[in-house]
Amino acid sequence: MPVTINEIRRYPVKGLNGEAIEFAMLEPGEGLPDDRRFALAHAASQFDRDNPEWMGKRNFLQLMRDERLALLDARFNPETGVLTVFRDGKQVARGDITQPLGRTLVEQFLQAFIPPGPRGNPHFVEVPGRMLSDVPDKYVSILNLASVKDIERVARNPVDPRRFRGNLHLDGLPAWAEMSWVGKEITIGDVRLEVVEIIGRCAATEVNPDSGERDLHMLKTLQQGFGHTQCGVYAKTTAGGRIEKGDTVTAPPS
Repeated sequence: MPVTINEIRRYPVKGLNGEAIEFAMLEPGEGLPDDRRFALAHAASQFDRDNPEWMGKRNFLQLMRDERLALLDARFNPETGVLTVFRDGKQVARGDITQPLGRTLVEQFLQAFIPPGPRGNPHFVEVPGRMLSDVPDKYVSILNLASVKDIERVARNPVDPRRFRGNLHLDGLPAWAEMSWVGKEITIGDVRLEVVEIIGRCAATEVNPDSGERDLHMLKTLQQGFGHTQCGVYAKTTAGGRIEKGDTVTAPPS
């Protein structure tokens, strides 16, 4: 059975639900375009807008602490800078978040949606040339859908792959094959990705991406079932090119 890309997902705003896209152009040393380009700094954040730099996730709204974010879906148009936010399939906010007025329009909704306090008053921030992901390096995150199915077996409950917020969802692999990929390379046409790290998971995976409820003890399930709390890998792009949903992937032998 060939290994293929089942889905490509990007998360333009850290913490918000992302979107499935049909294709992406990868560049050497870069992650998925517009992935984690923006974040929402809360009232207690130490992020300095005058001197923006990558900072850890505690400075931003995140599913691990702010599970209500899972109720919102976000669609971003890189050409216009417009972010459209939906709740229950209905548009609730829209604006060009690359411009002050557009940011304000969306922030007004989010400030009413997020309870006041130290984690309230969210504002969009970005760091030019950087991703605001959980790690400072610009990586593509890869998820093996067979591993997710194996987690379902242990959890005895459905496990939506979106809980793991991966960029590339791969089909056709043995479960947990990716755990042996560190230091090895996968190819997708002309694109080459060097796997650099297994992803350690946090409590964000316990949040249902549709309901916003903490309905699975994911970390406990992983630890008891597999002896670790990891799922998926980070990879750096060493040769660029176009990738599409359905593309064949050449992975390291299991």
